[in-house]
Amino acid sequence: MISRRRLALAAVAAAWLSSAARAQTEPIRIGFLSVRTGPLAAGGRQMEEGINLFLKQRNNVLGGRKAVLIVADTGGQPAQAKTRAQELVEREKVNVIIGPLATFEALAIDDYVRSAGVPLITPTSAAQNDLAQQKKSEYVIHAVGTAAQPTHVLGEFAAKKLGLKRVATVADDFTYGHEGAAGFQHTFEDAGGKIVQKLWPPLNVPDYGSYLGQLKPDLDGLYAGFAGTNGLRFLRQVAEYQAKDKLTVLGNPTCVDEGILKNMGDEALGVYSASWYSAALDTPDNKKFVQAMQAEYGAVPGFYTVGTYTAGLFLEAALKALQGKFEDKKAFVKALHGVKLTEGPIGPISLDEYGKPVLNIYVRKVERKDGKLVNSIVQTIAGVSQFYHYDPKQFLAAPQYSRDVPVAKNLE
Repeated sequence: MISRRRLALAAVAAAWLSSAARAQTEPIRIGFLSVRTGPLAAGGRQMEEGINLFLKQRNNVLGGRKAVLIVADTGGQPAQAKTRAQELVEREKVNVIIGPLATFEALAIDDYVRSAGVPLITPTSAAQNDLAQQKKSEYVIHAVGTAAQPTHVLGEFAAKKLGLKRVATVADDFTYGHEGAAGFQHTFEDAGGKIVQKLWPPLNVPDYGSYLGQLKPDLDGLYAGFAGTNGLRFLRQVAEYQAKDKLTVLGNPTCVDEGILKNMGDEALGVYSASWYSAALDTPDNKKFVQAMQAEYGAVPGFYTVGTYTAGLFLEAALKALQGKFEDKKAFVKALHGVKLTEGPIGPISLDEYGKPVLNIYVRKVERKDGKLVNSIVQTIAGVSQFYHYDPKQFLAAPQYSRDVPVAKNLE
């Protein structure tokens, strides 16, 4: 006869096994910080298209686990981003967060993400130093590069390949604008060029006329660092002032991003930019991605779309490595940092010791092909890190990129 003690132990074991099995069938809850209101909303919509396509292609199953997406609108505001992150973690019980859109939003939630112990996968460029360098937060994983990563390449290209000598920078007056312009200035001046003027329009400025009116008459280049639809508005006014006829215009990744390029005209022709992505990238994976986006949304994918799609690839790869067992937070975070992507629309991506990607950067030029504007690739720089040609220790020891760093020694 089976003793009562054995029966009790058997019941406890059965309950434990049932609970464990039930836990491993629970879905992974993905918090998604988007922007649905404000000047950055166009980018937020593209971000959502990217992640929704990714999940649809996988029938909302990642690493054998059902995936549930919970979207929160930050409004492109740092304080609201932190509030929404807290709601996702504490009320919605998410296991991972993808987002936000803007660098200053990511900075606002950095400390909270660390204290909450919830991994954050950033799908757009994020702060050059704060998020994963100086603080080295293990909970922050960057699916794509920093704001300065592509502009490092662009600054050097402007000086060495285009032969530009005197350039003015005009960029959105917030962290992403500051750091992108800083990266451009650093390499451009190191390659022999001079930044002779720096102008900072507010993110919500209604008109760029007063800034264009300040441009010096003897420039040979103009760096435009804009997010959202601001690049479209700025380039149209540049064309109205006929400044583009005299200047070579260079843009950050989002200035002539495919998401807004479809709404541009001749004002965008000839603009050079640099990014880790172009819809014109001639690889099988990217061609499939572009075709899928056009079939699903009738849109050519760009910076914001490919960022969240790539964040999804990071999450999927980590879950596969864990056989879907994301409940072990330490193992989950370690798996995310160990991801090396060999497939996907961007191309090969690995993470450096600071959790930031090493990836290809493409210098692009806006051209018209088959009646449509495209970002044709004119140069590919493979395996670009956040430090570019600079020594990592010296780079990290230097003052962080900002509105006033590097110091502008050639202003007139």
